[in-house]
Amino acid sequence: MPGAFARQVIAWQRSHGRHALPWQGTRDPYRVWLSEIMLQQTQVATVLGYYERFLRRFPDVQSLAAAAQDDVLALWSGLGYYSRARNLHRCAQAVVAEHGGHFPSRSDTLATLPGIGRSTAAAIAAFCFGERVAILDGNVKRVLTRVLGFEGDLAMATQERVLWERATALLPDSGIEAYTQGLMDLGATLCLARSPQCLLCPVSEGCTAAREGRPERYPVKTRKLKRGTREHLWLWLRWGERIWLVQRPGSGVWAGLWSLPEFDTADALGEASAGWPGEGEALPSFTHVLTHLDWTLHPRRWTLPAHTTESRTAQIVVPWPSGRWFTLDEALNAGLPAPLRKLLLQPR
Repeated sequence: MPGAFARQVIAWQRSHGRHALPWQGTRDPYRVWLSEIMLQQTQVATVLGYYERFLRRFPDVQSLAAAAQDDVLALWSGLGYYSRARNLHRCAQAVVAEHGGHFPSRSDTLATLPGIGRSTAAAIAAFCFGERVAILDGNVKRVLTRVLGFEGDLAMATQERVLWERATALLPDSGIEAYTQGLMDLGATLCLARSPQCLLCPVSEGCTAAREGRPERYPVKTRKLKRGTREHLWLWLRWGERIWLVQRPGSGVWAGLWSLPEFDTADALGEASAGWPGEGEALPSFTHVLTHLDWTLHPRRWTLPAHTTESRTAQIVVPWPSGRWFTLDEALNAGLPAPLRKLLLQPR
């Protein structure tokens, strides 16, 4: 079965798989690495524009390593999962500082770099250096657990290790690039989480899940992510054409991005703004849905009179030493959380 399975995947990929994506047809590890990081938990259609813009600004690992983190986060703004951008920057710096600007050719060494896990390391090593090594991203887990009828609970590290072993046993002796891409393509286009297209699948005859008629039961993962809730008031402080933004801490949600000052309660905001010149207004509240969190935000816009002196505004913003004034254009070119970017672009 292993040899037949790999041959079927390779043949299908070469005739029916994806071949026109901008990061295909290259053995440049920088470009492959960038695409792999961007594609983590993000759809291809969303990544395409970001990938092209990122390469125009940072065409190689040296230019990325030399960039300011704010510039990297600004280009990433709206793509989400911002820890990827911070690790991307750290990884580029490590490649330059520790490897002379050249990505290691072995997956085990690649996996020691910031933000590169085992599967991403394997993809880079397979596509760029032809290493015979298994990948196991979300799409590939789905394909393999269905084909194998793998009933181990992937919430358990021991079972995931078993699946890695099974994935390695299926590797072809040659054609690792087409095989690796083929598994990705199957998971992205046919072996979908819902409504898989088994009739079109090249490996359906040997697929346990297809034979059972219940592919949706794979992969098995019992541990559910517990969702949390959070609620804050956002202070949108304006002075003329400028907006006061604060840089968020280096860890947690939206780490390192520029955002609006937050308050836990309306009373806290009222106490902080007591005696301020100008007036405030409540804007429509909204809930921003994150992977693990539903965050309800209540924007409050406070407009300081244009004639307010610099000394007075300096007193007002004392509680936020990590902040500074931005024009709207400067703010939109900075690293902003997606909901803030949307808020600032609304008609005023």
